[in-house]
Amino acid sequence: MNFITKRKLKIVRDYIIGWTLAFIFLSIVRGVGTIEVSSVQFEFWHSITISIVFGLTIGSLSGVAQLIIEEKLYRRISILKLTLLRLISIIILLALIIVFAHFIVTTFLGETKGLVAFAGESGSFAIYFYIIVVDLFLGFLRQINLMLGEQNLKKYFLGKFYTPREEERIFMFLDLQSSTTHAENLGHIKYSKMLQDCFIDLGVVVENEAEIYQYVGDEVILTWKLKDGIRANNCINAFYNFKHQLYKKEAYYLKNYGVLPFFKAGLNSGIVTVTEVGKHKKEIAYHGDTINTAARIQEKCNTYKQEMLISQSLKNTLNTNLYTFNKLGSVLLKGKDKEVLIYSIAENK
Repeated sequence: MNFITKRKLKIVRDYIIGWTLAFIFLSIVRGVGTIEVSSVQFEFWHSITISIVFGLTIGSLSGVAQLIIEEKLYRRISILKLTLLRLISIIILLALIIVFAHFIVTTFLGETKGLVAFAGESGSFAIYFYIIVVDLFLGFLRQINLMLGEQNLKKYFLGKFYTPREEERIFMFLDLQSSTTHAENLGHIKYSKMLQDCFIDLGVVVENEAEIYQYVGDEVILTWKLKDGIRANNCINAFYNFKHQLYKKEAYYLKNYGVLPFFKAGLNSGIVTVTEVGKHKKEIAYHGDTINTAARIQEKCNTYKQEMLISQSLKNTLNTNLYTFNKLGSVLLKGKDKEVLIYSIAENK
């Protein structure tokens, strides 16, 4: 199972867990120490069972809807419009649930009320409001998770970043080639739109387990835990997947911007410190010489006329049979006292 499939399953799983907990909470509130006013009565544990079934069903549908929104609509319309679209979708889903529930109770539980009367029973609108709020809340959490980076929200709540700690990581600095020329030719607005499109297409790197750490102007910093980055050469494949994605959309870029964007990359691995920084604007930050070295290596791409350069320390951890590595020699990088041995990389034809 590839990463993109596992990633989608994780998103759907999170929605299933969220909805199941929400329905169980509702069952506890309505079933312990209270009297149900609707015509259909359930024992407490039957209610819990129904909550689990509804959690699995609605969670799956809600999770799939979120995936569709992220892949088809995200960045094409505003967050406000996305929220309204999400609201409309949950209202439609709620209507289908009511119809399904009415069918069940009339078929198996002897309920004789019509659909409209059944839907408008006492206490029902409080449940409908609760379901809408839960869906919007889960969507809100998803947006926060996208802003912080996949899986970082959970780590943030658990306090994983509160105290600085060390991790062994791979960093890739991706920089747009000839960015100054593009900005001058396109103008600031059109240039920014091109960067938006490039960074949307950069989403393909999630197939290679990449975490998008930062966007800095026309530069992007990707990172992996060491074991994730070297597995199946993910850190190298991410660059080529992104490059091929841009080539697939060559006609689009030429039509809209008159140029096909080209990025160059520098990679390095080593120990870094990760921690939470800031008071009024919090951010998860990585510190260490490993990051600085990766940035300096990327700067050498123009010097050596290469699209991607890599440090020897990272190269020694990879499967070198899948690519052509060319040793360029030891270079003294800006800000460092010792020389670093770097290699260029090319795809095997």
